[in-house]
Parts: sequence; structure tokens; C-alpha cells
Amino acid sequence: MVIILISIVKADEIEKDLVFIGLLGMIAPPRNEAREAVKVCTTAGIRPIMITGDHPDTAFAIAKDLGIAKSITQVVTGCELDNISTDALQQVIQRTNVFARVSPEHKMTVIETLRNNKHIVAMTGDGVNDAPALKKADIGIAMGITGTDVAKETADMIITDDNFASIVKSVEEGRVIYTNIRKFIYFLLSCNASEVLVILFAMLLGWPIPLLPIQILWVNLVTDTFPALALGVEKEEPNVMKLKPRDPAEHLLSRNMKIMIVIQSLAMAITVLAAFQYGLRANYNDLEAARTFAFITLIATQIICA
Repeated sequence: MVIILISIVKADEIEKDLVFIGLLGMIAPPRNEAREAVKVCTTAGIRPIMITGDHPDTAFAIAKDLGIAKSITQVVTGCELDNISTDALQQVIQRTNVFARVSPEHKMTVIETLRNNKHIVAMTGDGVNDAPALKKADIGIAMGITGTDVAKETADMIITDDNFASIVKSVEEGRVIYTNIRKFIYFLLSCNASEVLVILFAMLLGWPIPLLPIQILWVNLVTDTFPALALGVEKEEPNVMKLKPRDPAEHLLSRNMKIMIVIQSLAMAITVLAAFQYGLRANYNDLEAARTFAFITLIATQIICA
């Protein structure tokens, strides 16, 4: 036999005869490194934007703590987004860093508007409802620990430690790699161009060839290779995260870089030719000695330029 006792309590009697003990508040504070990461983003010309489904007051409290927003007026809700025209939204996006109480459709709207304003957008997310926004962004970044399988499959990158600071660190590493590639290319092009110009100018002036093929081969294999490899793995410069983002349409070989390659290769070629001519005159037209002068000068100038 089973006996079930049901106690019926009226709604207005539930909170009677209670004793107040205290209040309990719960908060999931941001990581300490996140604050520093936001500061680095601001210095580097990267604009952090918070898009959340939380209450506007909660979103602003976290954003203020991180340094993303300073005033509650910088918070826009999803309902406000629904009532904003397309033209007005273009202006709102420029001054709003926090979007609260938003739906997946609102995330798509924010990302699309930012891209229409010529911004490169990286979107982070972990849920199924973040998948469309991750796909829409230029770079979709999923969380590796709390992220769902749908988010991970949709994203372009996966952060294994779910840490915003890791994203900032990857941006820094990308800037270092890009800078080192430019240094690598600049060094090789200027050095090889100088070798070509040495032979070309000597032929045009009717001089003997300053460098033998075996000497040029030795320079290319030894003098060019190891300094270039060193430049490719050079450590970051102190101000790498203080520079503004480069134009995505900018070529790897910019106009200024091309001009500097021409100037440096000409300077190196003229120096080598001057050393060759000095070697001829100082050694009574001894061609072997003059070529040695030119060879050593070429190596020295390339090492100095590295």
C-alpha cells in the first residue's frame, strides 16, 4: 500500500514566518589576463566588441571591468537593433562596443554591418547558435573546451584553452611572422639584385668581370642563406603590438619597400665596384687580387645590410 500525502499551500502563505539571513550573489569574473589583453588590443588598433545574451546591466558591468565600455550609453540591446534603420545602424556600430540581449540574427547583423564598414571581423563563440555568425565573420574562432561540435566545425580556428588572451597572442605572433617574411624577402632581393648590378655595370663600363661564377655561387649558398634564415626566425620587435593594422589590400612588396630595395642594391653594387677598381689600381692591375677585394666587399656589405 502506498500512501501519498499532498500539502496544499496558498501562494500568499509561502513567504510567511521566514527569517532573513542574508543575500547571496554569484559572478563569473573575467580572467585577469583578459584585462591586459583588451588593453593590448586597444593599443594595436583592434576593437573588442562584446555581443551577449545577458542583461544590459550585467553586460555593461563586465565590459566596464575589462575596459571595453565606459558608459551605459555604449550598450545597445537586441530590441533597439530591430528598430534601427540600416543607415542609422552604420553610425551606431562605430560607437557601440556592447550588444546585450541579442539573438543569433542580431549577431549576423552586427557582423555584416562591420564588414560593410570595411572592418576585418573575428568572431568568437561556443554554442550552436553562434555557428551562423562564426561562418559569416572573416575569421570564426570557436572555443575548444566549452565549444560545441557544430561551432568547432564551422569555425576557422579553435582556441584550445578558451582564453581571449590566446587570441591576442596569436595576433602578435602573426604580426611577427609577417614582419620577418618581409625582412627575409627584402634582404634576399636587395642582395641578389646587387650581384646582378655588379656584373651589369662592369660589362657596360667595359671592365673585367669583378666576380667569378663560383664566387657568386658561394655567396648565394653561404652569405645569403644563413642571414636570411636568421631574419626569418627573428624575435618580435618591442612595438609590434603598437602598430595599427595594415591595409588588407597592401601588397607584400610595398612601394616604399621596392624603393629601398633599389637604393640598397645600387649602394651595394657601387661599393663592390669601387672596391674592385681600388684592387686593380693598388695591385698593378692584378685581376685576381681585385676580384678578391670585390668578393670580400660584397660579403661584408650583405652582412652589414642583414
